[in-house]
Amino acid sequence: MLTSIFHIGSFDLYPVLSSMLCALVLGVIISTVYKYRLDYASKFIIVLAVMPALISFMIMVINGNLGISVAVLGAFGLVRFRSAPGSSKDIAYMFFSVAIGLATGLGFLSLAVLVCAVISIMLLIMEFIHFDCVETRNRLLRITIPEDLEYPGLFDDLFMKYTSTHSFERVKTVNMGTMFELSYKIELRDLKKEKEFIDSLRCRNGNLGIVISKTQREKNEL
Repeated sequence: MLTSIFHIGSFDLYPVLSSMLCALVLGVIISTVYKYRLDYASKFIIVLAVMPALISFMIMVINGNLGISVAVLGAFGLVRFRSAPGSSKDIAYMFFSVAIGLATGLGFLSLAVLVCAVISIMLLIMEFIHFDCVETRNRLLRITIPEDLEYPGLFDDLFMKYTSTHSFERVKTVNMGTMFELSYKIELRDLKKEKEFIDSLRCRNGNLGIVISKTQREKNEL
């Protein structure tokens, strides 16, 4: 039953169904964990759900055949270069699905269930406690000043008082050239004095626009 027409190998129906069913259930669990507190795409959720079953089937079909292994490796290479880059979390969950698929495809169903449970619980705990949210004092500062205001050294004393480090990044004209926008990278000494720092800057720039934002890494960066 379920014998390959190419006589590469044969499988019993019950182990195959057990492996595929286990892979599908664990894939759904992985996709559910991924959705928790994440901005996700619906198509990627479907991919995560079916990926373990697909990997499990591929492992069973290979069944120690070197030629098929090389063909599968080439197929994975083509998929890699046709795929858009994702975030580090997306890649981690993809590896998670592949690992579960490998375990179920090799018949280690108990091990697959155990690993899926442990990793899923750890991921949920990390998301719940905001493990990846680190409070940083680094900020991007943008100050708008009138065109007739000499900006070199204008805010140095305030930077010395409220920041640990500061660096001037750029200056550009805004509002049809009637104003300048100065950009700095700063590290605040005390996060509680951020408003006090902004109020002091407003006294220097004529109460024009001031923007302070957190520095963030690119979404697709590992």
